[in-house]
Amino acid sequence: MKRDLPTNSAYRRALQDFLTARGEPLALAREAARAAQPGSPELVDARLLEASLLLCSRDKRDSEAAGWVHAELASLEKNSLQEQHAAAIRSALDGDYARACRVYDAILLDHPTDELALGAGHVFDYYLGNPGGLRTRATRALAAWPPDSPTYHGALSLYAFALQECGAYHEAEEVARRALELEPFDLRAHHAVAHVMEMQGRFEEGVRWMGTRSAYWTGEGAASVHLWWHLALYHLELSQPENALAVLDYRMRGEGLSELIDASALLWRLHLHGIDCGSRFTTLAAGWAPYAEDAHCAFNDLHAMMAYVGAGRWDCAERLLAAQARRIERSAGVSNDDMTRLVGLPACRALAAFGRGDFATAEALLRSLPPVAHRIGGSHAQRDVLQLTRAAGFSRRQAGMRVAA
Repeated sequence: MKRDLPTNSAYRRALQDFLTARGEPLALAREAARAAQPGSPELVDARLLEASLLLCSRDKRDSEAAGWVHAELASLEKNSLQEQHAAAIRSALDGDYARACRVYDAILLDHPTDELALGAGHVFDYYLGNPGGLRTRATRALAAWPPDSPTYHGALSLYAFALQECGAYHEAEEVARRALELEPFDLRAHHAVAHVMEMQGRFEEGVRWMGTRSAYWTGEGAASVHLWWHLALYHLELSQPENALAVLDYRMRGEGLSELIDASALLWRLHLHGIDCGSRFTTLAAGWAPYAEDAHCAFNDLHAMMAYVGAGRWDCAERLLAAQARRIERSAGVSNDDMTRLVGLPACRALAAFGRGDFATAEALLRSLPPVAHRIGGSHAQRDVLQLTRAAGFSRRQAGMRVAA
């Protein structure tokens, strides 16, 4: 059954931008809410979209803002579909992304082309490190999606990303390129191809391909910065650290949480390669300082710790570890708590040990993580930093032993 969507143009543009990872969908959702009549179904849909987008940001402050939007939604009359979306939001507010995904999957059984359920479910399964869930949901949705729909390319790009996370690289690239034929500005499709080239070791080709298409995604916010991060990774893999640093300095601009994550992920990899990053870690750690006691998302915490260790900000590092320990003590057993308990805290302790030169402890902590590392969320390409850190710790410990001998 096809969902009847509001005719509000800002709402439609917000959904389109969300699916393609472009622009400012949150601002458009709020514009749609301002344009809607009080108490109308259009207002409910706009607020549901606003709360969902806030929860998709990983930022504790945005999650708190989503709570206020949800409180407003509680007082508004909703139909059964809107009630289901509100239930998914409640689960995500509780930190139970797994339950939220189950609600979205229930929505998609009756409304297989529900763009918000597909997009939000995709984001939460990505945060859970659940590629099987990504693929199953996208496969079902794509089978029901009308090929002449203006958002068909968005469904294709979500499917492409799911395929590459499941290791189906050839098929993923084919699907992503089909999406780009329909919509050259679909950043999620660009992202899927970037991942395929990274995972297949096609670094020189990746530099050329990204370079020829950068005009499609430059200046499009956090997703644009993340695509530049992928280009910087290619340069690093090609032993061109100076080019990777140039990408960081001139292209990866922004002060949002997503931009901080990408900057940490790149600088830490350069650090592991023995590259002098100058004062960049100091600046980055200052940007991360307000997040030191969030312990809201283990993936965030890991990247904050990279910056603190790189800059020698042990005050922030200790505050972060203490905040993670408090979260575990207060755990309600939901998926977001498990991320911190199983992976976030031991991984952050490992990075701190690495930074202090205790490579044996760092390696021991990281050695235990592979069976559960996916629980920290993100992609394979992002999580490989754990293995890279373990390998660097082992090498430095061996070098220390040789010197001592």
